[in-house]
Amino acid sequence: MFYVTDPTMGAFLLPAGFRRPAAVAMLREGHVVGEAGRSVVHSLSERRARRNRPYVAPDPVTRTNDPVLLIPGFFAGDYTLRTVAATLRGEGFRTYRAQILANVGCTLTAAAILESRLEQIVERREQRVQLVGHSLGGMLARGIAVRRPDLVSGIVTMGSPMMAPAAHHRALTAGAAVLAGLSRVGVPGLMSADCLGGSCARQSFEESRLPVPDDVAFTAIYSRRDGIVHWKACIDPQAEAVEVRASHLGMAVDPRVATQVVAALHRHRGVGEAAATAPVAGLLDVAGSA
Repeated sequence: MFYVTDPTMGAFLLPAGFRRPAAVAMLREGHVVGEAGRSVVHSLSERRARRNRPYVAPDPVTRTNDPVLLIPGFFAGDYTLRTVAATLRGEGFRTYRAQILANVGCTLTAAAILESRLEQIVERREQRVQLVGHSLGGMLARGIAVRRPDLVSGIVTMGSPMMAPAAHHRALTAGAAVLAGLSRVGVPGLMSADCLGGSCARQSFEESRLPVPDDVAFTAIYSRRDGIVHWKACIDPQAEAVEVRASHLGMAVDPRVATQVVAALHRHRGVGEAAATAPVAGLLDVAGSA
């Protein structure tokens, strides 16, 4: 049994047991102002600490941790994850952008492009990559991890409704419907109706329910203060669930959430560590790549 959703969304995207956030839940997103302010204060504090530190010699961070690919959410671009990226780099992680200006295209196309990017990173670093995805970005990360565990060692999702992609505020559905309408009249590079309720949407959803390989670590970060996505849809039974106090948009900018991402990535290193450091040639051979 499924709930009936907006006509532009496939009913299968909101399975029984899940629901959308209440209409007034969007008001919680006002917290993003304070969360963004906290990010600014944190950044300024870090700069002051560096200026006041006695100069002895350059002390570059040794980047011995896994490479990390950051994937932005729906309607968002790489710039939205700058706070998370800066925190990760400060902890010794090599971060890579998804090269997404605005995440508004077909999810299957986006996943294929991200896989190609991952192959390049794995070939260069000779080790698998951890993925950090916000909202839709986390759903893309999970699907890629299922298809290409030879490229992925761990995933961290932030406010990603993997269990029920349509468990989001109706305002988001309206935005998706606008994209589908523009696609229908010929605007390229946008989600189509098929991405919202057709075979494309079904394939993406079914992949999000497939088991994550044992050697791919998985952490799902969620918040009960999320005003855009219902928090219960973000808790995958295969993941280690971590609760934070942040709005949906704030997860991308609040330094407290970035700290939880760092902790998760460090935990992941113990999962399948031998596979994560396997020679790149062997990794790519598994996928049949040259």
